[in-house]
Amino acid sequence: MPRRLGELEDAVMTRVWQWNRPVTVREVLEDLQKDRSIAYTTVMTVMDNLHQKGWVRREVDGRAYRYTSVSTRAAYSAALMNDAWSTSDNPAAALVAFFGMMSAEQRAALQDAMRVVQRDDPEEAEVLAEVLTEDPGEGPGEVPGEGEKGPGR
Repeated sequence: MPRRLGELEDAVMTRVWQWNRPVTVREVLEDLQKDRSIAYTTVMTVMDNLHQKGWVRREVDGRAYRYTSVSTRAAYSAALMNDAWSTSDNPAAALVAFFGMMSAEQRAALQDAMRVVQRDDPEEAEVLAEVLTEDPGEGPGEVPGEGEKGPGR
């Protein structure tokens, strides 16, 4: 499972993901310098570290490297969510609490995603869709078999 990116690693990867093309250290540096004072060697080190960790691949282009993302931000976010969920001692309760924290827009996005995966397991997608369409004002409730309420209850 991936570990969470550091603040500067995330700032660099955000640009690589947004631009969705091979980038140089110089390009990333110039964009980062719009928001902060940062040295070329710092950005170069971060990008080298991201390469060593497998987040980006690089190809030689003259005297520089061009870096390309190995994965997407969506895949990174999904891996972090999966890691957090899988370490819970009660995954069902964690999901109920998570759903209770979601905004209406987030629940709608999740319902759209479930329609996509519904082809693989229609029964499972139907159960999740029912949970997501419950009254959002009630927040997380009891998990069957647990007898405990969600956070703050």
